Amino acid sequence: MSKLNLEFDPDHPNIEDYLHTDSIQEPLGKLRLHDLLDISPTLTEAVGAIVDDSFTRCFKSNPPEPWNWNVYLFPLWCLGVVVRYGILFPVRVLILTIGWIIFLSCYIPVHVLLKGHDKIRKKLERALVELICSFFVASWTGVVKYHGPRPCARPKQVFVANHTSMIDFIILEQMTAFAVIMQKHPGWVGLLQSTILESVGCIWFNRSEAKDREIVARKLREHVEGADNNPLLIFPEGTCVNNHYSVMFKKGAFELGSTVCPIAIKYNKIFVDAFWNSRKQSFTTHLLQLMTSWAVVCDVWYLEPQNMRPGETAIEFAERVRGIISVRAGIKKVPWDGYLKYSRPSPKHRERKQQSFADSVLRRLEDK
Repeated sequence: MSKLNLEFDPDHPNIEDYLHTDSIQEPLGKLRLHDLLDISPTLTEAVGAIVDDSFTRCFKSNPPEPWNWNVYLFPLWCLGVVVRYGILFPVRVLILTIGWIIFLSCYIPVHVLLKGHDKIRKKLERALVELICSFFVASWTGVVKYHGPRPCARPKQVFVANHTSMIDFIILEQMTAFAVIMQKHPGWVGLLQSTILESVGCIWFNRSEAKDREIVARKLREHVEGADNNPLLIFPEGTCVNNHYSVMFKKGAFELGSTVCPIAIKYNKIFVDAFWNSRKQSFTTHLLQLMTSWAVVCDVWYLEPQNMRPGETAIEFAERVRGIISVRAGIKKVPWDGYLKYSRPSPKHRERKQQSFADSVLRRLEDK
């Protein structure tokens, strides 16, 4: 029996497309697809597992092919490790330490002493947040090329971008002090969120709290109405995706009645994969991975602002903007909700179901 084509394409979910006409040999007559449907419960679960496999590809890091395992290149690779960990990493730690010293020595006096002068205090705090983000990018030897006009603060305007890592925010923030909508994190990241980033108007939420959605929606509307507020940045995918795919955009950013300004972010993986898999590594580990690489190479495009068309729904508007970002960044649109990442069955469970399906098909063929 020839092999089935199990490379699933989300754009062609019909199972008949994956069954070759000559793939089944049996002497008693031609076995048709409806014969397989006798095992429809198992078939349904198995197809679901195949779909889930294509979904997980959106959240998997794709390491480059190893190039160093031969007698000629291995010594060069070892030399590179010594340079990256023994020279570059200590220098980058020093750069980041100096950045924090400068930032805190300026931020604390500004935040405390200028409480009665909100306008100048906010302006200085925005500049300092941009400064510390620049130090972060320098600590990775970030090579970032920005395309298009720099964003500016205007009422009734919201910026949306594809999301690969928390460093997306840092890369964008070093150019413009955005107020971002972001998941509340624990540890030192959460401390920064609740102190320093609060000063630029950032809004935090917790996925597990249903009430947070109503509160965030209200804060979003209030923020976009304010003429003096920082530009609002939203990552509508709601989770980090590996920069090869784009999952569905949440419609909240597109229901505000505001102009939507798309931002496309594309990382070059020549030196390091910037994708952050928060389920497998902490953000501290992710930063260390970036700081021990040669460089982080990235392109950022500020694209043409978009408005909702007459008769267009928020979901259609979100899909149109997602298409614009995907084309510019060279990533593939897939019809999955990124929040399923937090409720997927375990890999072992999927493997058991796949094996069960394979056994059922083989028994069916043997009975024929």
